[in-house]
Amino acid sequence: MAAELQQENKLAKLIGNFLVSRLSLADLQHLAAKKKVPVHKHSLWYYMGGITMIYFAVQVVTGILLMVYYVPEINAAHASILKINSQIDFGWFIRSLHSWGSTLMILSAAVHLFSSFFMRAYRQPREITWWAGLVLMILCLAFGFTGYLLPWDDLSFFATKVGLDITAKAPLVGGLLGPLLKGGNMISQATISRFFGIHVAILPLTLISLLAVHLMLVQSHGMSEPAAFADTPPEKRRYEPFFPDFFFKDMLVWILALNVLFVLVVLFPWGVGPEANPFAPAPIGIKPEWYFLGAFQFLKLIPPMVGPIEGELFGILAMSLVGLGFLIMPFIDNGSQRRRALLATIYGVAVVLGLIFLSIWGALS
Repeated sequence: MAAELQQENKLAKLIGNFLVSRLSLADLQHLAAKKKVPVHKHSLWYYMGGITMIYFAVQVVTGILLMVYYVPEINAAHASILKINSQIDFGWFIRSLHSWGSTLMILSAAVHLFSSFFMRAYRQPREITWWAGLVLMILCLAFGFTGYLLPWDDLSFFATKVGLDITAKAPLVGGLLGPLLKGGNMISQATISRFFGIHVAILPLTLISLLAVHLMLVQSHGMSEPAAFADTPPEKRRYEPFFPDFFFKDMLVWILALNVLFVLVVLFPWGVGPEANPFAPAPIGIKPEWYFLGAFQFLKLIPPMVGPIEGELFGILAMSLVGLGFLIMPFIDNGSQRRRALLATIYGVAVVLGLIFLSIWGALS
């Protein structure tokens, strides 16, 4: 028995040494151990990036499983979703994981974005990290938009139609992007084929590539520190090693985040509406998903014409200016003046409160 145990230990050691040398695990462990995480009263927000990544991982796994049975054709898409929901073992569970996971991924990405904003993560030397995060947020919204049409039910069809009509009116890119996504004058087989290709191929590859750059930059520059923490004397600042201290805490938070997802899936399984009929009138009170509700409600409040400018175009320009503010914020608030920092905070609070207010208004109206 002792000889067998010794032989097994020797084999395990050989395999371990092989993996460590071939995968450069020692270098990675050294790099992770070198990274320090600031410890302060706002440290909770550091976990939001990891939560977003774990929800994205759920999207990848469940999306691959759904592709086994989903058929991206007008005459078969809705039927394939019904089959997944009712005939495939645990099909309803996998689809609900995917649908709820999309919602939670976008929510956690938004919280991560705004918490990073309020901790001044856009300041030098993290400008590119900030811009990469903005693009990642746009990609998450694009995932939600392109995936929403794929079940081909009436709600998703008409909500997508409204979204594409608005996209077509966007300045500079709308005239090209709208027809390119739609594939013609109306939503057709070309539309669902393009949305499917974008959703399962282009967006995942783009997001994974940009996420790798984002994580590399975070590793290079470290995690952002709030102004109050940065102004604290060095001897009073507290840090903890990323590995293993913060990493194991992060894993615990991932488990909690997955539990939230499972509870939502079990208690509120994702259904599917009647099959879309492109020639039927739009359902009364049609609304987009919650993450587009704020923009949708804002556009509803604008009159048909604002001076010489069409109302929807004016609304798109106004929202574009809001987005531009986040894009150029590293140049506005570079940390040199407290007044600029205060203006940045007011700007961020106004955007967050505006989004929440308009979204609630849109949901209740």
